[in-house]
Amino acid sequence: MLFIYVQKWYNLSMISVIITTYKEPKTLPKAIDSILGQVPEGKEMEIIVVGPDEQTKSVVQKFSSRYSFVKYVQDRGEGKPVALNLAFENAKGDIIISTDGDVIVAPSAIKSLIHPFKNKDIGATSGHPISTNKCNTVLGYWSHFLTNAAHQMRIKKDIWPCSGYLYAFRNIIDKIPINALSEDGLITQMIRNKGYLIKYCPKAEVYVKYPNNFKDWFKQKIRSAGGYWQKFQIPNDKFQINSKKMRNFKQEILDGIKLFFKYPKNIKEFFWTILLYLTRIYLWLVIFWKIKIRKEKFKAIWKRIESTK
Repeated sequence: MLFIYVQKWYNLSMISVIITTYKEPKTLPKAIDSILGQVPEGKEMEIIVVGPDEQTKSVVQKFSSRYSFVKYVQDRGEGKPVALNLAFENAKGDIIISTDGDVIVAPSAIKSLIHPFKNKDIGATSGHPISTNKCNTVLGYWSHFLTNAAHQMRIKKDIWPCSGYLYAFRNIIDKIPINALSEDGLITQMIRNKGYLIKYCPKAEVYVKYPNNFKDWFKQKIRSAGGYWQKFQIPNDKFQINSKKMRNFKQEILDGIKLFFKYPKNIKEFFWTILLYLTRIYLWLVIFWKIKIRKEKFKAIWKRIESTK
């Protein structure tokens, strides 16, 4: 995951990019390149890449030879939340922009995310994921259907989670729980609990490759949706964090009803939409069983998704 920090004291004069990643030597260079050309005029940038593996280190060294502001920090390989907390300790900034190391940030997306922070009431901004998968397969169609559904939800609703593929927030989060499955939803709720507003930036597009096999798709959805069943008591925060109210099975059904008839373009896509709904019902049942009943640990649920790399 990639983070951009704007230096403290709210002057937005320096952008620090922090990328947490693991064994993504093919996609990581593209992710970095998509950011390098987006430094707003009059700003400075540093890029800190956090990862436990030699492949990541090698990629960063190649960039460091050309750009002195690209640096590598090695983590212990104990999971993404631990790596993020290490990133928070090493960064200097005030505004964080987060994106993954296996996606491409569109030109001018950074500018779109940063601009709303001129309003002191804005605590976080979310980008707009765009699927790069083809629509001629079931999973490809599902990726476009779900990203479109999320887009419509963020436009119309006041309460929604930022997209983990690309989002920004004020650097007022010291740490996140090391067993957080959906850190984007958790951080969104933490920002809200501090009295800030969340703004959606549709022009801040980020291009995402989604899973191309059902096994990876299911692992990814259990990980992302399952995080909304978790509850945390954050130190120095008077609220108990429960981001389930931003995303749950009932809400998915209600939000998807309108698209159910509008989005499919033919009989085949209509059938795929029905299949998606049935699969999501099964997904939420599995999530309930794993997290609420069996109370499975972070390492048992968090699985690497190979087909998106």
